[in-house]
Amino acid sequence: MKLISIVVPCWNEEEVIPFFYDEMNKTLNAFGKECDDVEFELIFVDDGSKDKTLELIKSYAKNDSRIRYVSFSRNFGKEAALYAGFENAKGDYVACMDVDLQDPPGLLPEMYRAVSDEGYDSVATRRVTRKGEPPIRSFFARRFYALMDKICSTEVVDGARDYRMMTRQMTDAVLSMGDYNRFTKGIYGWVGFKTKWLEFENIERVAGETKWSFWKLLIYAIEGIIAFSTVPLEIIAWIGGALTGISFIFTIAAIICLITGIWGSLPLVIAVIMFFGSMNILAVGIAALYLSKTYLETKGRPLYIAKELT
Repeated sequence: MKLISIVVPCWNEEEVIPFFYDEMNKTLNAFGKECDDVEFELIFVDDGSKDKTLELIKSYAKNDSRIRYVSFSRNFGKEAALYAGFENAKGDYVACMDVDLQDPPGLLPEMYRAVSDEGYDSVATRRVTRKGEPPIRSFFARRFYALMDKICSTEVVDGARDYRMMTRQMTDAVLSMGDYNRFTKGIYGWVGFKTKWLEFENIERVAGETKWSFWKLLIYAIEGIIAFSTVPLEIIAWIGGALTGISFIFTIAAIICLITGIWGSLPLVIAVIMFFGSMNILAVGIAALYLSKTYLETKGRPLYIAKELT
């Protein structure tokens, strides 16, 4: 028998969990009849929820031996939840998916066949449309993926979801990446392995509200860039060199203005000084972001603290 572990991060999802469990129960029962050589475990990772998320998970676990859970001492974030789920998964194959049913459970049998019979190490999913998503959010999301494609050495696919299934070997490779500042979409690409992509139309949440605000997505995007690209630092170096040459020219111009008494150029000089000052601040700010991430990595703090687990 092959064991498939399905990792499900949760944060304040009491409205969604009943819908998710009912749908997953139907899917796994049908899956088990279709493939009688597989078993399942559902690993819910409660990311410090303040509602009844953990209570619901426990109530289902009492009557369903397939359910296991990890409950954090506080909210550590989805990246930590994914890591905890992978770390506690016992399966020969490990899948991860969102609890809001935006990741269709019906794809699981096809994903399993790809990794078990077709020689793939991983089956990942991507949305081909963003129907139902705010236009501004969709615009910036596409620009982010386009930017990552240009400046990162690792592959980050446009529309990629966290929904995927991996072999045990690839799961262990992902776990071996002990980054404190994790960007799992980039880690998947960095570790490599043979991946098959499945596409599907965007599906709206079955209930509740998304926990990803525009600001949180922006922070997540910046962390992804810092984690897998040094291009911003390289750009700063090139801009610094160019501005040094330009500043030399303006210095000569300012001296000429002073000698000839052409004080009408003073506003221009002030504007130039402010421009170069702001560029310096921007450069220091970008360098500080990289330094702060390095500082957090060197502290050696755990990615999460489990308060309770099965």
